[in-house]
Formats: sequence, C-alpha cells, structure tokens
Amino acid sequence: MRLPIKFQERMKNLLGEEYDVFLSGYENNRQFGLRLNTMRMSVEEFEACSPFPLERIPWIPGGYSYKEGVFPAKHPWYAAGVYYLQEPSAMTPASRLPVYPGERVLDLCAAPGGKATALVAALKGKGVLVANDISASRCKALLRNLELFGSTNVFVTNETPERLANVFAGFFDKILVDAPCSGEGMFRKSQEVAEDWSPEKVEYFAGQQRNILLSAAKMLRPGGMLLYSTCTFAPMEDEGTIDFFLNQVPEMKIQKMEAYEGFGEGRPEWIGSDRAELRDCVRIWPHKMQGEGHFLALLKKEGDPLEGRFASEEAVSGLPVSEATEEADRGKRKKQKKNKGRNAGRDRQAGSSQTAFSREEREVLEAFLQEQGIDLDLAGLECRNGNVYKKTDLPSGVSGLHFLRNGLYLGECKKGRFEPSQPFALALGEKSVHRSFSMKGEDPRLDQYLRGETLILDEEEVKKQGLKNGWILVTADGFALGWGKLAGCVLKNKYPAGWRKN
Repeated sequence: MRLPIKFQERMKNLLGEEYDVFLSGYENNRQFGLRLNTMRMSVEEFEACSPFPLERIPWIPGGYSYKEGVFPAKHPWYAAGVYYLQEPSAMTPASRLPVYPGERVLDLCAAPGGKATALVAALKGKGVLVANDISASRCKALLRNLELFGSTNVFVTNETPERLANVFAGFFDKILVDAPCSGEGMFRKSQEVAEDWSPEKVEYFAGQQRNILLSAAKMLRPGGMLLYSTCTFAPMEDEGTIDFFLNQVPEMKIQKMEAYEGFGEGRPEWIGSDRAELRDCVRIWPHKMQGEGHFLALLKKEGDPLEGRFASEEAVSGLPVSEATEEADRGKRKKQKKNKGRNAGRDRQAGSSQTAFSREEREVLEAFLQEQGIDLDLAGLECRNGNVYKKTDLPSGVSGLHFLRNGLYLGECKKGRFEPSQPFALALGEKSVHRSFSMKGEDPRLDQYLRGETLILDEEEVKKQGLKNGWILVTADGFALGWGKLAGCVLKNKYPAGWRKN
C-alpha cells in the first residue's frame, strides 16, 4: 500500500532498526474479529455451538478471529445481537477497563458502539452506561448497536464533553475515552485514511484529545478509573497527550494493565519525557500482534471512593459499601413508587406531568405484559406522548442535554392496544415470554423474516409450539429477533423497515 512519505520518515526515525519489520507488517492481511455478547450466552456455550469456525483472540475474553470468506453478519445470530463484529485490537480498550455490575460508566466518544456494547455487557443490566458521541449521524448507529445488544440501562447522548461535564461532575466510576485521532494504526485497513493523513492533522487531533480528557477528569469520581485509547502511532497523540494530561491533572495516576506477551510499552523518550510511568502505557503493533495499531493508557483518580457517591449511604446505614448502595437504592425505589402513586392522578388532572400513564395507557400495557407473561414493575416506567420507557437513574440536569434515548424504549400505547418496540424484543429472550415462535438458525424462513416478509406457518407447527393469535416474539435458536403478529397460520411481519436485509 502507499504510505505518506512524512509518516514513513517519522516512523523510521522512531523505530530505527525495527522499521523494516514494521513496514513489512503492511503486507500482512487485515484481521477480522467478533466479540461475544455475554448477556446472550457464555463463552463455553458459544464455543460449543458456533455456526462457523473461529479462533480465540488470546488477550480478549470472548473475542474471536475468523478467516476472510466467512460472513458472520449474514447469520441470524448477528441480527439477534449474539456478537459484535470488531477488529481484534479495537476490542482491547474495553477489555482493560475493569467494569462491574452496578457501576456508572461513561463512553465519551462511543460511536459506532463497539466498545460501548462491551461495556454494557460487563454491567449485566445493572448500573448505567452513558454513551456519547459528538456526531449526530454517528449517534444513530451507536443507538442501533446498543439496542441490538439488548441494552436496557443506557443513556445515549449527542453532546460536547464540556456540556456533559457540567451535568455529570464527579458522577462516573469508570470512563472510556477512545479519542478521535489521525488513524495511523488503521492504514492497513483503509488506503483512504492513509491518503487523508497529514502532520497538521496529528497536531489538530492532539489538541482535541487534551480538551476531551480535561472534561473527562471532571466527571470521574475519586478512586474512579479512566481508559484512554487511540488507533494511532503518533507520540504527540499518545504519550504526549497523556504527559500533558498528568501535568494538568496531577491527581490522575497511570496504572498497570493486564499484560499480554505481544503488548509493547509506552515510549516516553519519543516525546523527550523522563516520566518513567509512561512505560506502563500499552502500544499494539501490527507487526507484533494479530491486529491493527492501538495505544492505551489506564489512569486512576486519587482519593477514597467513600468521599464520592457512596459516602452518604455508608454513613446512614453502617453497612459495607456494596450493601449500603443496594439498601439506599431499595429505599429510593420505594419512595419513588409511593410518590408516583400519590401524585399520578393529581398530575394528570393538572396537566403538570407528561410522564404519568393515563388509565387507558396503563390498561393496554398491563394487558400486553400479562398476555406475554412479562413481569415488569410499572413504577419504574414512564409514558411520554403514548411512548413507554424504562428510565435510567441519572441526575436531574440530564433533561437539558441532547439525547437520543434514556433507558429502554418498550413501545407505544395506542387506542385500545399496545405495540411493542424492536428494542424491547431484543431485550427479551425466548424464556422471557409466553408467546414465541422459535426457528433453528439454519431455517430459510429466518431470512424471509429479516427481509420483512410475511411467514405462512404449518398448522401442525402452530399446534406443537402452542401458538395463539396476537403478538409473537420471533426467535432464532432461542435468541430474540423481533415481533410478529399471528392470525391463524399467518405471521404478519413486524420487523422494522430500517432494520431489514436488502
């Protein structure tokens, strides 16, 4: 491939004798990978029934590579959110940020959603993920991928880091900043990226990255962790940006990451720094590993986390932090439920609330949930203009932000009926509902369904699966794909037009 001359000159100066080996890496084939959605099944289950040949990516739990000529996106499991297609090196940042269920997590530059889907899977439906991107068009792809993964606890925003910092000061336990960069590590994947590169772009992105990190630091609680990553080799954007950040925010400290034999260390000498801890950053080189170029730095904010959001809970209850948090959350839910019941009628009459259910809206939703056997507490839901949402627990100031989705969109209450949404379908599973139509992954009717076609079912099949007229969850091997509406043996397709296969 054709590499920019100035890029070659800089890399030869930096790498010295290693440069020729580095250059030869561009002759290797690009790598293809997928990452399992562990909210759908375990690694062991997936490996026992994978529909195509895979090889484990040794440094990524649940990460796999596959050969050119294999097309996982064509399999129904892709449409069911069983896995996400992602280049192996790009899986690394989310895997090196330790995220646990119940935490508050921010993916600040999240589109198109590869890292965000990994973070939301690590949360296992508990806590909250705020996934942001400054690009409105890219945010739509981000939301789609999070919905595809069955996410229920996400707040998807289209904002600047500065505006987010005004609302979320000291709020997050973990933050991922996969920063916009000059893309040098992606040259092997895209000749266009290489042709668009310039030294001026390196300087431009370095400035952007530093401003983004300063905003991110404001949103991190004491004791919280931040993972910074790029897909570039440029020292100015990598060690240079981290060095600047540490000078500006001295309470942030570099942490060691889980190692792998192919990882390279940070190179402080490339920016003329004597900060030895920069060597704890990680560089991924395409000539050393089966992946594209990446840089990672894991940082931790000084301070006792008890001084942050857990302090008041422990002081009141005397419980350990985790138990105190759960106790406080239970108390908060009880109070919200009590207040919701007390105020709902008054708010509707006064017209002061746009989130309370009308009697008809409540009745049609409850009827649908009962018919499907879905156990869902309505106290945790809100209805806006007939649209029903399961909200996340966020500061009141989020109402002033531009966002695409807060929580899970369940569907729409219409006159005399409730119409469930595609995100709601993907958040469910075959065992979550009373009414589902299951097909094997190789069933050719799955392609028909995904193209939006009406399905004609066999009468014996309808009887065997105990199907009844009305809304039906359509599944592939038990994984939800979307909704259909059954009338006799005719399954009317409710798969959204914008999601359909061509």
